[in-house]
Amino acid sequence: MAAAVAAGARQLLAHVEVSLVRADEERRAAEQAKAGHEQELIAERNRGRELSSELDKLTDSVHRGEVLGAEKRLRVEQLEAKALEELGVEPAALVGEYGPDQPVPPSPPAEGEELPADPEHPRNQPVPYVRAEQEKRLKAAERAYQQLGKVNPLALEEFAALEERHNFLSEQLEDLKKTRADLLQVIKEVDVRVEQVFTEAYRDTAREFEGVFSRLFPGGEGRLVLTDPDDMLGTGVDVEARPPGKKVKRLSLLSGGERSLTAVALLVSIFKARPSPFYVMDEVEAALDDTNLQRLIGIMAELQESSQLIVITHQKRTMEVADALYGVSMQGDGVSKVISQRLR
Repeated sequence: MAAAVAAGARQLLAHVEVSLVRADEERRAAEQAKAGHEQELIAERNRGRELSSELDKLTDSVHRGEVLGAEKRLRVEQLEAKALEELGVEPAALVGEYGPDQPVPPSPPAEGEELPADPEHPRNQPVPYVRAEQEKRLKAAERAYQQLGKVNPLALEEFAALEERHNFLSEQLEDLKKTRADLLQVIKEVDVRVEQVFTEAYRDTAREFEGVFSRLFPGGEGRLVLTDPDDMLGTGVDVEARPPGKKVKRLSLLSGGERSLTAVALLVSIFKARPSPFYVMDEVEAALDDTNLQRLIGIMAELQESSQLIVITHQKRTMEVADALYGVSMQGDGVSKVISQRLR
């Protein structure tokens, strides 16, 4: 029994070895077939890429051809429209009379050239159409046309209009020049008058300022000085004030009352130099003591002789010299009202 099993095993082993050999041969054959198919696939892919590239080139060529064809058709249409618009000739008639199959008339003589007198001379005879030669003639004609410049058929009308406009503007310009001269003369006269009036007003005010300042500051000195006496239209005015017992160069070094009194002196000087029917002063004496206030009240009394004074004040001394008082008062009921009182 064991011998039979062993024999069967040997037979099976031999059969398996034969199957392995056959399977290995089939595997090698399949690998060779696979390698061949892969090479064929690579070759077909390369050919496909080449065909695709060639197709792209052909497509681009066809597209360019279509674009060029459309441009040519558009150019032909433009030429036809130009022929109708500028020459008034149908394209068919234009080609029939001036096409390449027609002889070209002789060109006009160049500058300095003399044509032969014989009409049968070749220079006076038409010549066959040659594109290269006619292109040269066209370029020469275009250069001559450019040198000639554009011809405007409406030049005479435009020139007449421009000449009329030029004459009108010339007249206006002359009027402006005359007006400018007149204005400059008026300005000169006004400047002279302003300088004269200002000079007189300054001299009168400076004279009055010295007297008023000496009255408000007994023992002191005050005057008005021009910053640029040579230019009366552009000069400034400096106020020099020296109260008694002080040597100051700037008004800022004065006390508040002294500055206020100096300003009042300048204001009163202007009033005296150029009187007015009435004056309005708003608490000009607020910073003054009793002595300076009494001096100012004396000057106000002088101004009352020729003008009316409206003074806004809280000083009782000033109210005492007034002819009439006007103010606001609140009664016991808490309602304010305007009251007036005539003193004289």
